[in-house]
Amino acid sequence: MKLIKLSLVAILMTSILHAEDTNSTTEAPQDLQKQVTELKATLKEMQEQLNKVQQHDAKDNIKFTTDFRTEYNYINYDYDKYLFKTKKGVQDWSGTSKKNSSLLATRLFLNMKSSPTDKLTFTGQLAAYGVWGGHAYGFEDPTLKGWSSSSKASDTLIRFRQAYFVYSDSFSNGLPYSFSVGRRQATDGFLANFREGNAEPGSPLAHITNMEVDGAMIKLDFDKYLSGAYLKTVYGRAHTGKGVETIYDKGGYRPYAKEDGDVNENVDFLIFLGNLYDNGQYRAMFEHASILNTKGRNTTTKAVSADSGTAYLDAISFQMTGVGDMINDFLDDTTLFLSLARTQYSPESGHELLGSTDDETGYSVWAGFNIPDMITQKGKFGFEYNHGSKYWTPMTWAEDSVMGSKLAVRGDAYEAYWNFHLMGLKNLTGQLRYTYEQHDYTPNIRCSGWVKPESVDIKAQNFRAFVRYQF
Repeated sequence: MKLIKLSLVAILMTSILHAEDTNSTTEAPQDLQKQVTELKATLKEMQEQLNKVQQHDAKDNIKFTTDFRTEYNYINYDYDKYLFKTKKGVQDWSGTSKKNSSLLATRLFLNMKSSPTDKLTFTGQLAAYGVWGGHAYGFEDPTLKGWSSSSKASDTLIRFRQAYFVYSDSFSNGLPYSFSVGRRQATDGFLANFREGNAEPGSPLAHITNMEVDGAMIKLDFDKYLSGAYLKTVYGRAHTGKGVETIYDKGGYRPYAKEDGDVNENVDFLIFLGNLYDNGQYRAMFEHASILNTKGRNTTTKAVSADSGTAYLDAISFQMTGVGDMINDFLDDTTLFLSLARTQYSPESGHELLGSTDDETGYSVWAGFNIPDMITQKGKFGFEYNHGSKYWTPMTWAEDSVMGSKLAVRGDAYEAYWNFHLMGLKNLTGQLRYTYEQHDYTPNIRCSGWVKPESVDIKAQNFRAFVRYQF
């Protein structure tokens, strides 16, 4: 497109020079004006034709983008007090330390997007994430190295992180709505995008939801009544009973039928979230989630049971982008945020959740700020603090650090990071990040309602450095 415009400009300039050289009469300006008018009309016509072609091509193709990250991690754990149960009995790690001074990892996201009509879009994402020199699929077989498996005829495994469509329209009263079905990544959500170096947050509130979800969503947009306001309702499934995992088994022919018993019940979730207000500087979001038939333990057999009760999770998060009103550039580029959350696990009769037959409630606070680094053009320093109580148990299956979920800490976490552009390129970014966690109770690694929080004293540290390419 730029080449065409430059060509037309060249033609125009040639015509002007030619007119100046060959026309010395009073009619020359009229001829020149006529040529300019004709060229403008031609340029406008070509622009309209190219726009039609581009719109047509956009609807006929899937647009691919890349997010490629390589990272270095240093990890250290000091177990001042740590007793835990295994199949071999109780192990005591008190007074010991564990570390990894050089964990290297690479993550690749291949993003897909298409829009066959103005009202319908599709979003997909294929993902690969592994450590350097690691074993393929977590196996210890030395022949199944992660870096060699793609060159061998071994299997047809491919992982997808996102795959969903969104249909958008308006009701007869003008209220916009949309609905969606599929898998959403539901990670790096509101407020977590700063520590991950993402310009925009994901959909849910990261404080209580950080995991992939399979489900259906309906969104209502109330921006016409209150700036930035909207409501999303999401229903999905987090666990399906073992009976659907195999077509044939020793019990005979029963393809995809469910087994009887607690452990094989479905675990579904219902989520309400949205913007309470967003005017570009001040933004407030909320989320309420219910985990139905959540996993716990049967009080009689002590076995893990997926029909143990209901978990309720709530969060309200506030973000201020820019301090004051045009005081100075530093304050304009400063971001402050605060989030408050709670979780309540309510067991059914004959079951226990978090080691208790009573309702147990946990609380968490998350605060932080981002400021210009005053070194690079768009670099930012960030500082965050998290605190969680004994029974704090959010949905954080996705690891927000190699130490597990910082957001789920039962104790205190402190974090500092520096996000910046390498060589001044917007597509090449880097990060230096240090995270310190003080675990006062059993670390919650994956919303594990069947694990009782015990008193511990674990100090965990992680230093991360990464380089990231996006285009």
